[in-house]
Amino acid sequence: MLPEVGGVARDLDGSLVGSAPDELPGAWLCGDWEPALACAGASAPAGCCVPVSRAAAPRAWKTGTGFSSTFTGERRPKDDQVFEAVGTTDELSSAIGFALELVAEKGHPFAEELQKIQCSLQDVGSALATPRSSAREAHLRCAAFEAGPILELEQWIDRYSSQLPPLTAFILPSGGKSSSALHFCRAVCRRAERRVVPLVQMGETDANVAKFLNRLSDYLFTLARYAAMKEGNQEKIYKKNDPSDRA
Repeated sequence: MLPEVGGVARDLDGSLVGSAPDELPGAWLCGDWEPALACAGASAPAGCCVPVSRAAAPRAWKTGTGFSSTFTGERRPKDDQVFEAVGTTDELSSAIGFALELVAEKGHPFAEELQKIQCSLQDVGSALATPRSSAREAHLRCAAFEAGPILELEQWIDRYSSQLPPLTAFILPSGGKSSSALHFCRAVCRRAERRVVPLVQMGETDANVAKFLNRLSDYLFTLARYAAMKEGNQEKIYKKNDPSDRA
């Protein structure tokens, strides 16, 4: 079922079924992949999205045509590069959510950082779903991704790196449940970056989005090592397989 605002329905994934209006009304429904815009609430810039109660909104059915809409209202195939990037960052946030549960069970204080990163990934999704080729100024103001989260990641990386022993060999994803889950997040993050880079090169999204994902993969790698150290778990070292060891 779909909420509908101003005659325009949204898929449950937040994409539009129909076109965006010429102007962005104050009651525009941002959708599930744009909660960062919705969360802006009263502080949102003029013409930007604000939350709308789903309970009060009429319902409609999804189209099932294999197409979806960007925040700008442009219809694209669901396997378009934009939706590939949006979907992969959503997958990354889900992976981080799983890792966060394991981390929280161990009482690690950096669990709050992971939740903050999930919020930043919602902002990333909003920026990606606003391709510049079809965006108006109001769209770009709503979905701008600033450099602040990048600088924060760099500070966190420096803090944890200073407490870790230097790397002298390649390590395998290991070091306990928390560490292994964070390594998995790192791998998903690297894939998300690969999906985003072409959009940056095409001028469809801000370079800050790719920079954020680049720093995030470094952060997740560093945090995986830090979690293993704090939990007293040994990291497994890569060793080249020796053919003579085969039975």
